[in-house]
Amino acid sequence: MRAVLCREFGPFENLKVEEVAPPEMFPQGVRIRHAAAGVSFATSVVVAGRYQRKPPLPFSPGTEVAGVVAEVGPEVTRFAPGDAVTAVLPWGGQAEESVAHEACTYAKPAGVDFAAATSLPLSHATAYAALIWKADLKAGETLLVHGAAGAVGLAAIEIAKILGARVIATASTEEKLALAAEHGADEGFILGEDLVAKVRALTDGRGVDVVIDPIGGETSKQSLRCLAFDGRILTLGFASGDVFAFPSNHLLVKNVSAIGLNYGIYVGWTQEGDRPEVHETAVRALQERMAGWCEEGLLTPVCSHRFEIDDFQGAMAAVLERQSRGKAAIVFPGVGG
Repeated sequence: MRAVLCREFGPFENLKVEEVAPPEMFPQGVRIRHAAAGVSFATSVVVAGRYQRKPPLPFSPGTEVAGVVAEVGPEVTRFAPGDAVTAVLPWGGQAEESVAHEACTYAKPAGVDFAAATSLPLSHATAYAALIWKADLKAGETLLVHGAAGAVGLAAIEIAKILGARVIATASTEEKLALAAEHGADEGFILGEDLVAKVRALTDGRGVDVVIDPIGGETSKQSLRCLAFDGRILTLGFASGDVFAFPSNHLLVKNVSAIGLNYGIYVGWTQEGDRPEVHETAVRALQERMAGWCEEGLLTPVCSHRFEIDDFQGAMAAVLERQSRGKAAIVFPGVGG
């Protein structure tokens, strides 16, 4: 099969498409013929060797896939050949096929195309876990979402509206803010040095109850000042490249919480090895609930940029240059109709 291959850690530009042997089946495995594979900022971090976990070389990057089941292992009970699915992988997604663990494989919602569906197993799940499992966002509360036109940001907006919250979105362009508004954001503005003043103006000086922050650095620092009493800020990543050290005295005085979320742990990505079955019950319930929202038209995953495997560099560039809205994906024509 053909796969994007990383033979040594370094710049994404060093990777090439090569012919490799198909991955081996195992008892709980689900072989998926890919219709699409998601591309994300984290992909470049893994390839550079700067992620918490380093795959054994050589490897194909990519952790979010959607496609059609081609074969199942002898212990698999949930899926059969021909099923349309999404899946989370530790790596190996940017290839024509993969073997996912049954615990990390989910039925693709009807009506969501394969490329857009690559957002569901990780990006949408991260937004769900942040807002529901961690922040316990309630109806009537106000959510501030940074990176609002990204896959996690758009998912957070729609999930917050399902929960009955008010949403303030920030992004880098008016075009991205318009997309956030299409997905339910009540207000929005360009992220800048006036973040605190704008949030206070929109909340009559009170501040927001919850912040989704995938940026870090100065954005985290200013977002902390945007929190209302009992507010919660969710740290999901550091797209800025800077890590902000939350001052414990500020948390104490304002009675607010800084909460980290590494969703990978819920799908088995641990330093001790992959154990995807540990949180399977909770994760599968999350995925099934989101699938129901998709089929009701309440969740609408977006994939703005689609590239075939020979142009995988274009897919990564779309992400790193912040051109993509929602997901960018590598697509495999002819799979899944």
